[in-house]
Amino acid sequence: MERVSGLLSRTLNRVLWLSGLFERGAARQPRIMEEKALEVYDLIRTIRDPEKPNTLEELEVVSESCVEVQEINEEDYLVIIRFTPTVPHCSLATLIGLCLRVKLQRCLPFKHKLEIYISEGTHSTEEDINKQINDKERVAAAMENPNLREIVEQCVLEPD
Repeated sequence: MERVSGLLSRTLNRVLWLSGLFERGAARQPRIMEEKALEVYDLIRTIRDPEKPNTLEELEVVSESCVEVQEINEEDYLVIIRFTPTVPHCSLATLIGLCLRVKLQRCLPFKHKLEIYISEGTHSTEEDINKQINDKERVAAAMENPNLREIVEQCVLEPD
C-alpha cells in the first residue's frame, strides 16, 4: 500500500509540475527573485534626476539588470542596486543614491536589507560615495537637512 501511495504522490506531483500548477522549490526560487527585482525596478525607474527633467531610467542611470534580490530567509530579502552615474565625476551621485534609498525604504512592500552601490569603475569617488549612501547615520543626517529633503522629495515624487 505504501508503494502505491508513493507512486501516486510522485505521479500527481509530476502532472502538476508539468502543467505549471506546481513548481519545485529550487525552480520556483529564481523566478520569485526575478519578480521581486522587477518590483524594485518599477519603483526606482521613475525617480527623477536632481538636475535634469528626465527619470533615472531615461538617463540609463538604472536598468533592470542593475537590481538584484537575494533571499536572506523566508521573510527577508537583500536588495542590491548598482547604479551608473551619467558621468564619472557626477557631483550628484550621492544624492541619486539617497533618492534610491528613500524611495525603496518607503515603498517596498516586503522586508528587506538594502545595499546601494555605484557600478564599479563608473565614478571617480565611488568608494567614498558607496560608504556614504550605505551609512544609516549619514543618511538620517542628510534627511534632516530641509533643503536636501526637499530635493529628494521632488525626485521621488510619483509622476502623474
